[in-house]
Amino acid sequence: MKKLVSIVAPFFNEAEGVGLYFSRLDTVVKSLIDFNFEFVCVDDGSDDATLSLLIQHAAIDSRIHVVELTRNFGKEAALTAGLDAATGDAVIPIDADLQDPPELIKQMLEAWAKGAEVVLARRVDRSSDTFLKRKSAEFFYKIHNHFSSVKIPANVGDFRLLDRTVVQALQRLPERQRFMKGLFAWVGFKTVTLDYIREARSAGNSKFSGWKLWNFALEGITSFSTSPLKIWSYLGGLGALCSLVYALFIVARTLIHGIDLPGYASLLVSVIFFGSVQLLGIGMLGEYVGRIYMESKQRPLYIVRKTYREPVQRLE
Repeated sequence: MKKLVSIVAPFFNEAEGVGLYFSRLDTVVKSLIDFNFEFVCVDDGSDDATLSLLIQHAAIDSRIHVVELTRNFGKEAALTAGLDAATGDAVIPIDADLQDPPELIKQMLEAWAKGAEVVLARRVDRSSDTFLKRKSAEFFYKIHNHFSSVKIPANVGDFRLLDRTVVQALQRLPERQRFMKGLFAWVGFKTVTLDYIREARSAGNSKFSGWKLWNFALEGITSFSTSPLKIWSYLGGLGALCSLVYALFIVARTLIHGIDLPGYASLLVSVIFFGSVQLLGIGMLGEYVGRIYMESKQRPLYIVRKTYREPVQRLE
């Protein structure tokens, strides 16, 4: 029997690119006659025509399975919904904007056939991204991999091939606050890396603002490392040591020169500085307490309103 490959894509306000997405995927998979394909499309609460266009395509192509979420749960939750809905022997997450070239799927399947359980797609040229985005991404990977025991491959996004055993391992992870790049790296398995050049968006605009990217990076660091908490312990110890040294200096100066009037400016600066450090430490602690709070609720990652799908027949 031909093996089934699931191509999973979250959609959020991507109406301009829906037609091009299916057209380009169809061109790619037509040449891969040794496999059957299904296209799992997760509508993450779009407020434009994305959902209706996906349903229209699903009505004329039985390979297309549409999962409609009740609202916008975010890309990580939508991607998880797609992985849960996929039934293939291999699953390939891909972005709907087609910045990750579907033409690489052929090489992924070749590597999979040779025994790889995970096939990563690494961006070797990101000139289509802005300078700030490239540098911030480079900085994030360095910081994350320095603090975390789980190393995330640099310039590797969600675009990859996952064997069914890998998907099943991911489905066993119970986190509600999910950082998928970290979870992909955490499960391990035999991995092969392919290089490619990142393209410009096929249509529409990016849904990730600078603020969202910052929160996403913070989510990644706090998901797989407690080092930020340790850093504040060290800073607290260093501050206490500096205070002790300064106190000894004041005692010595008083014994030699006598008592003088303390300076208001230096006192004010000291209070503001150490108060700010304390607030930063409390804020970092709050990030972890907040994660505990969200995990303790045990809410589902997403809620499906409706699915539009027909079983894909596996042909001899």
